[in-house]
Amino acid sequence: MFNDPSVLRTEAGEATIEEQAPQQLSLEEQLAAANARADENYGKFLLAVADFDNYKKRMQRDFDSLVSSRRRMLIERFLPVLDNLERALQSNAGGDTLRGGVEQTLRGFEALLAGEGVRAIDVKGKPFDPRVAEAIGTSAANGEADDTVVEVAEKGYTLGDELLRPAKVIVAKRSGE
Repeated sequence: MFNDPSVLRTEAGEATIEEQAPQQLSLEEQLAAANARADENYGKFLLAVADFDNYKKRMQRDFDSLVSSRRRMLIERFLPVLDNLERALQSNAGGDTLRGGVEQTLRGFEALLAGEGVRAIDVKGKPFDPRVAEAIGTSAANGEADDTVVEVAEKGYTLGDELLRPAKVIVAKRSGE
């Protein structure tokens, strides 16, 4: 057997069942070896399928996150335009035709943003909440309770449940403080 060229040997000089020539193995041994290889390959296949499924899920999460962040960035870029349209309406410059056009443009922007899930935060007359508003100044508390928002300098917005931009507000304070 040591001189038989059809038998492969290990470093220790022993022939293994898998390395023996097929004619020297019995049919049961060949079947057992084939089943073992099949089971091993099936296990590798299952791992590859699971890895690919995890890859697809991770890629979908990454894609959704990228789309969401780009959408948020675009909407944030529209907010100053909306602010300027509101300021244009507050000033009485121009005629009724111009005012009507600006109002329609403003309403169009508001409808577009509402369709994307953007809502203005209503903070005027309510207690100051630092989670949704940024105090940029104080005013004498003329009949208002302390820490009540008396004026909104710039509207705040939410996108779904997330804060898109905090409102910039003036808060009531007693003169002695």
